[in-house]
Amino acid sequence: MTNRFLCKSTVIEATAAVGKSLQRTAFLALYLVLAVFLSMSGLLRAEEQLEENAAKPMVGIASYYGAKFNGRLTASGEIYDENEMTAAHRSLPFGTQLKVTHLKNGRSVIVRVNDRGPYARGRIIDVSKAAAKEIGLVRKGVARVKLLVLE
Repeated sequence: MTNRFLCKSTVIEATAAVGKSLQRTAFLALYLVLAVFLSMSGLLRAEEQLEENAAKPMVGIASYYGAKFNGRLTASGEIYDENEMTAAHRSLPFGTQLKVTHLKNGRSVIVRVNDRGPYARGRIIDVSKAAAKEIGLVRKGVARVKLLVLE
């Protein structure tokens, strides 16, 4: 009688373990499907935003990265180089080419988005020091600019 009880108990425990294993597998599969769906929707939103922003220029305040950021890792995984024509934008996809025009002096530069930011309130873009020099932004540190998406 004791052997039968132990056998039934073992079978019940084994069944419970298999059930939990199946639950975990189902949960992981659902999680994976959800993760893929969310990443795809993020890509679609980025493409939609790129198309939307390409149609109309953005106007706002620009600033530039200080020297303390030179050599640091950007959000895209690149190392920031103040001598390259790059920029940080909050939402445009990495690699987006922008024409940045200083509205007061009319000077323009083409930059590539490789970072996220700016985090200062009221600003729409941070450009590298080289880009800031090109459009005459270094002296004041901030300026009103127009952004036009090129690609």
